[in-house]
Amino acid sequence: MFRIGILVMSDKGARGEREDLSGKKIEEMLGPGYSIEYYEIVPDEKDIIAEKLRNACDFLALDLLLTSGGTGFSDRDVTPDATLEVIEKTTPGISEAIRYYGLQKTPKAMLSRAVAGIRGKTLIINMPGSVRGVRESLEAILPALGHGLEILAGSAGECGQE
Repeated sequence: MFRIGILVMSDKGARGEREDLSGKKIEEMLGPGYSIEYYEIVPDEKDIIAEKLRNACDFLALDLLLTSGGTGFSDRDVTPDATLEVIEKTTPGISEAIRYYGLQKTPKAMLSRAVAGIRGKTLIINMPGSVRGVRESLEAILPALGHGLEILAGSAGECGQE
């Protein structure tokens, strides 16, 4: 069972002015094998986001932290910047897969600045803030995600032994 966190970046959501649908979509799509241990909505503030990312990795020791929102071009879109500030290793293949999958649906997918990376034993993956963006992102990565988390945890079989 993988321990998961969901961190949603939304100014309006953090103020209670908008219902969070993207985080709920993440919960819905994960299914068995994933236990939601943390769920929070925060404003689009780089320092707050970075603090929450560090806490989820260092103190909650989650296996996976999925973020939603703040990945675009606007001044308030700072999730990738905060993520890059806290990760120790980048995992560009994950973000590339998400963008590639999204490009099959819309050319706007290329406008995502989302990143993915590892801090300690936690994998952090940024996703768009829309329900559609979350759904498509998870469709792109779920087939390989469990294996990646097993490798990170040190519980995957040795290469070539599968």
